Amino acid sequence: MNKMPHVVPSYSRFPVAFVRGEGTTLWDDQGVAYLDFLSGIGVNNLGHCHPKVVAAIRQQAERLLHTCNLYRIPLQEELAAALTGTCFAEQVFFCNSGAEANEAAIKLARKTMYERKQSHRYEIITAHDGFHGRTLATLTATAQDKVQRGYAPLLEGFKYVPYNNPQAVEHAIGEHTAAIMVEPIQGEAGVIIPDPGYLAALRDLADRHDLLLIFDEIQTGMGRTGRFWCHQYSGAQPDIMTSAKALASGVPIGACLTTARIASSFSPGSHGSTFGGNPLASAVGLATVAAINEEGFLSSVVEKGNYLLAGLKKIAANRKGVTEARGCGLMAAVQLNSPAEEAVSICLSRGLLVSCQQGTVIRMLPPLIVTKEEMDRALAILDGVLNDLF
Repeated sequence: MNKMPHVVPSYSRFPVAFVRGEGTTLWDDQGVAYLDFLSGIGVNNLGHCHPKVVAAIRQQAERLLHTCNLYRIPLQEELAAALTGTCFAEQVFFCNSGAEANEAAIKLARKTMYERKQSHRYEIITAHDGFHGRTLATLTATAQDKVQRGYAPLLEGFKYVPYNNPQAVEHAIGEHTAAIMVEPIQGEAGVIIPDPGYLAALRDLADRHDLLLIFDEIQTGMGRTGRFWCHQYSGAQPDIMTSAKALASGVPIGACLTTARIASSFSPGSHGSTFGGNPLASAVGLATVAAINEEGFLSSVVEKGNYLLAGLKKIAANRKGVTEARGCGLMAAVQLNSPAEEAVSICLSRGLLVSCQQGTVIRMLPPLIVTKEEMDRALAILDGVLNDLF
């Protein structure tokens, strides 16, 4: 019997329903506790029901939930200032999701070329196995057949190249190229980490060919890798950057960040969002940014990430069926040489939430507030599951 007869069947769901959360723990409707090492797919970076997030929601809900962008929204202006204070950007466009943020980035790149009297430059180069969203433009930017299948004809103006290959990008650049768009680490592909010089090489290519460089930081940003933004490890700055997921700790919000010069292409009426940056989302975003900016927070993510990766590498060492453990900050993965779905399902049955990526990868995205004791518990569960399977 279908237990969700009125819900569109666009997800393959595990048979568990969560009703309460605190920190790194979720409880289902039967009262069973689970250690959450998925964080709502990288959304709950501060864990569940973080006191500062709860306080921000409660206080703002008593004042004002929504107006619209026909009027000034002071909290939105404060959040924009807070975000630009963490990076290269000078201005921010707010929306509701990562897909919308990437849609805005795509439109902004094309509009910038149009304003420069170069409307023939509209193509955007993206990487195979990247993931940029589910709208028609962003799924076209997502060079994965399983995401694009069934939605033809796709939009014109995208070229695909191998990830971590600057030479392939250079070869793909042509007279119609407007921008290069990549994730600093490919998350949905299974935590694929490029060579140290990759992003800097893309910056050099963009400069030499007068292109825009777009970094999709929707999963890698907001402290996930131990820097506020993952690209800050490379020293290479983008022209446009996108954020969402953890930006407001579970309250829907997205952001497209850029320089004032590029942002000027979005003149009044050229782009918009009904809910984008409304008072509630902005208030929670401010609380989230403040928590991540607390002294020692990001350095603790680096320390915890090193601890988790060391544990995963120990599990992977000399084990039949496991080929690699990899990670950056609290973004980690174990690569199997066989399907990972069963391992993920058994982890769930033993109280650990992780995900399967690309069929053979177990991905971990624990809350950034995770403790070493909780990491030890997760590692012990995973070790036991892999022992049983291999």
